Amino acid sequence: MGSVLGAKVAYADLMPAGLIPAALAQTDEPFKLIGKHEGLTILNDRPWNVETPPHLLDDKKTPGDKLFIRNNGVVPKKPDPETWTLTIEGESAKQKKTYTFKELKEKFEHHTFQLTIECGGNGRSEFNPPAKGNQWTTGAVGCPEWTGVKLKDVLMDVGIKEDAVYIGYYGKDTHLSGDPKKVTISRGVPIEKALEEESLIAWALNGEDLPLMNGYPLRLVMGGWPASVSGKWLERIVIRNKEHDGTKMTGMSYRVPCKSVAPGTEVPEDEMCIIESMPVKSLITYPKSGAVIKPERVLEVRGHAWAGDFEVSGMEVSIDFGATWQKCSLEKPVNRLAWQHWEAKIKFPAKGYYEVWAKATDSQGKSQPMVVPGWNPRGYLNNACHRIAVKVV
Repeated sequence: MGSVLGAKVAYADLMPAGLIPAALAQTDEPFKLIGKHEGLTILNDRPWNVETPPHLLDDKKTPGDKLFIRNNGVVPKKPDPETWTLTIEGESAKQKKTYTFKELKEKFEHHTFQLTIECGGNGRSEFNPPAKGNQWTTGAVGCPEWTGVKLKDVLMDVGIKEDAVYIGYYGKDTHLSGDPKKVTISRGVPIEKALEEESLIAWALNGEDLPLMNGYPLRLVMGGWPASVSGKWLERIVIRNKEHDGTKMTGMSYRVPCKSVAPGTEVPEDEMCIIESMPVKSLITYPKSGAVIKPERVLEVRGHAWAGDFEVSGMEVSIDFGATWQKCSLEKPVNRLAWQHWEAKIKFPAKGYYEVWAKATDSQGKSQPMVVPGWNPRGYLNNACHRIAVKVV
């Protein structure tokens, strides 16, 4: 934050998470959330960070207006596909090549996949001691249908040297300071992930142009990994002969302790590991927390579950705080790396206050924890069971 404000923030440790510094809030520009559902929760507006309440994620395919926003810089103004280009280069690229938006669409075969993307900090608000940063609850996740070209087809067209180990991206969003020389974010993935069948350079979401806030006109989509590797407003990809070292790729960013640590532990940077596949997780999208029902009613509950690079193999719900579990019906994913839909019918034994807890298990046998999992300094990867309140009266 100090680099944005031009001076170190005094008493930074006392600054509330998510607070917009007055120096940045002093602007005549009105707050606008273009093309988004009015029910979304705004955590921050400079840059935009907006999450979706669970009950608004009930659609099997997340609509564009309900897809969360996790931005790091300033959204480009009026991107023009007619003049937009994508350049591929890097020390492990056999050549440097630039494609126009039109060339990308005409030269390569189009593919459509429904892919889950989730912010690495989704659920951060539950960590104790608290972690700094946007206090996401459960809504920094979505699974729209993306259309574009396979990243591997474009990389192969450029040519990949044998020593390639990583790719990194650069977008056209600008740094909050306004300094054009500063990179907002530049992350990447190992070359094996880049070459997967589902890794896309996408221009459409659910058959329509990408929403501006979600990367229009071009973005990467890397399903199952933290959404920060799905670069927006994509203009350059570098093929690297080493682990990518772009902005927010090094230091403590998007890393967790390689080994479990006690809450509050200060972990050296060289003992932090990059987040790759996201952990198994689920969400109750119906009913909305706070539902009130009659004693004789059977409550239909439903939601989604996902498991990073893997598949969800089982789904259960509990109404007795995890003492016993009831199996749910679970659909197969429409394609690899898409979330899966589940549902259950619950009969409550008596009047009273209940919590419905949801727990998913992945194809590796790992289940969601009932409490917040391993503490980490930046508050990533909270995949604790989602729960909602229900009153039977």
